[in-house]
Amino acid sequence: MNREKATILVADDDEDIRLALEMLLVGEAYRVIEASSAKEVVIQTERHKPDLVLLDMNFSRDTTSGQEGLEILNQINNHNIPILLMTAWGSIELAVQGLQQGACDFIEKPWNKGKLLNSIEQQLSFYRVKQEHQAYRELLSAPQLQEPRAGNRGEGWICQSKPMQAIEQWVTQIAPTDANVLILGENGTGKSLLAERIHQLSARRDNPFIVTNMAAIPDNLFESELFGHQKGAFTDAKQQRVGRFQLADAGTLFFDEIGSLPINLQPKLLRVLETGQYEILGSSQTQTANVRLISATNADLSQLVIDGSFRQDLLYRLNTLVITMPPLRSRTDDIEALTLNFIHQFSQKYHKVGLVLTATAIEKLKRHSWPGNIRELSHVIERAVLLASQSEVGEEQLLLDVSGTQESDVKLQSLEQAERQLIDKAMNVSSGNIADAAKILEISRNALYRRLEKFNPDFKSAHDGE
Repeated sequence: MNREKATILVADDDEDIRLALEMLLVGEAYRVIEASSAKEVVIQTERHKPDLVLLDMNFSRDTTSGQEGLEILNQINNHNIPILLMTAWGSIELAVQGLQQGACDFIEKPWNKGKLLNSIEQQLSFYRVKQEHQAYRELLSAPQLQEPRAGNRGEGWICQSKPMQAIEQWVTQIAPTDANVLILGENGTGKSLLAERIHQLSARRDNPFIVTNMAAIPDNLFESELFGHQKGAFTDAKQQRVGRFQLADAGTLFFDEIGSLPINLQPKLLRVLETGQYEILGSSQTQTANVRLISATNADLSQLVIDGSFRQDLLYRLNTLVITMPPLRSRTDDIEALTLNFIHQFSQKYHKVGLVLTATAIEKLKRHSWPGNIRELSHVIERAVLLASQSEVGEEQLLLDVSGTQESDVKLQSLEQAERQLIDKAMNVSSGNIADAAKILEISRNALYRRLEKFNPDFKSAHDGE
């Protein structure tokens, strides 16, 4: 929600207070409307649908109980508008009661200008995210989108194989709880899709599902990303930022690639998991986290604990429940259904109508070893749909290397040739992602860099600036 378009209802019986707030907020590019009585607050809220309400707790000059404000709060709270309470007669009990009844924050008069503006910005930003999430959920529930449910990268939740049926049974048991879940498995097995499945079956399904890739967060932005920051909290904090824990409030927070979290940052996450409390950067007010945490990794966290690069106490907080996603080679009974789901998805994307999968193509897909798992299958089918010129997707469109099938013999060749082929295949499966390719080959990223430089001298010069 752009600040220039945000409308704020200032509700106070004191004309001087309303004037002072109007001057402050208009100067910050907000649009201001006013209400001087309890009845007018309700009328203005109904009529103008403001983006935020600054609500005084007392509208009778001989009243200091705050009950008037609480009664108005109950009347307008069904509009799903962020409401900030104001009073010159502040008390902890009154603040707690107002927050329990749906208010977003509590401001005492005389107000601190910076604190008031920060609170307004924070609530408007948070409300915008909630609106976007609700719009996304409504889009997904539209009748025209009810055909094969697509998850991350279009990987529909398929559980026809015995390994996946066992996981589905386990998920239906644990999803209704709020226990933390750790998902293990190779790259591309659908760990993020499983996390979303757990959320969809939980009591939090109508609240946000927030995904955070821990490997993509720079160390110096870790606290800001997870906990948020106030404007001016540090040199580059030019705008208010809502953290992931607040975005996921009452919903599910999914930490992907949790094994990549540096050891020096792990205590910061451990604290909020142990106490449920954290602070927004630049604020001294303690926040309470209300999220269900799901984490995922392809790393061996137990070995990382032994190596000293992952805290054991943090692992204990993450692995209340552990689920391991099977590799695609162990769930061949799901390959046909997954493939049909991808054909449906990519046919729509590339405007191909009536594509069907041939029996020989299905057999070839089932014989493949799938080192890149479902992610690799997705890439193969997308390419096949693009190459299909008739109404069929046959084995010739799959372009699968025969050496990648489970039943093939090892072709005799030099070690250098074999190494180069494996590296080329890993880079192809991972779409050129060095980290993913290194994990497939079970070597370090630096070791893969050295081999790429050996086979292609131009690779080093092209990546020297990275």
